[in-house]
Amino acid sequence: MSRTGTICISEILGPTIQGEGALIGRPTVFVRTGGCDFRCTWCDTLHAVESRFQSEWTAMTAQEILAEVKSLAGPKPLTISLSGGNPALQPLGQLIALGKSSGYTFALETQGSIAKEWFAGLDFLIISPKPPSSGMKADKQKLQECLAAAGKASSFLKFVVEDETDYLFARQAAAWFPRLPVSLQPCNPPPAEGTERDPADIEKNCDRLRWLVGRVIADAWYEVRVLPQLHVLLWGSKRGV
Repeated sequence: MSRTGTICISEILGPTIQGEGALIGRPTVFVRTGGCDFRCTWCDTLHAVESRFQSEWTAMTAQEILAEVKSLAGPKPLTISLSGGNPALQPLGQLIALGKSSGYTFALETQGSIAKEWFAGLDFLIISPKPPSSGMKADKQKLQECLAAAGKASSFLKFVVEDETDYLFARQAAAWFPRLPVSLQPCNPPPAEGTERDPADIEKNCDRLRWLVGRVIADAWYEVRVLPQLHVLLWGSKRGV
């Protein structure tokens, strides 16, 4: 599958809107890379993570990726969201340089486990340190390295919260970087593979969101934003939107 200098792509989709985090509601094309160094228990993008899906991934040059974005979105530049998996595993510097020369804005979403020099070309860095419920562990030093690599990019923290333990982790990790804007969202485990999301799951997600709102207000943690996964509320588990 690989070609020298190419990027492993799971899917390119849009234009749609960003469904979560600091840029929620923003018109976006998603460039989703293949491969990840984490294995979160509730991962909702396994098709971009696990090796069993490698036959669905494509090796593309930066020029080919940008051409695909333009074919989807038309001639007017918009935000390109680099996601995964963990997009920090891929050589995305040339894509960012090419896109910015054509007027595109770039946002990277990552767990903050790997820092790359090309982070400096980003407009937005959204770091989502993984909480205890994920089965993974956030590394403060690596998070700091990612933020340093991003330089003048606008950086944000985004936390997925399943329970009280995750909430307390989010409070602790946010305190590591007191100047960064923080958003919280309820954990929304994906449906069983090959099945559609049950409408009852949406209501459960709303229950978690209501609990999270109450928890933040009770603690007077007024600096954060509590947000839903908007794309799940609108389209459930459907891919490609």
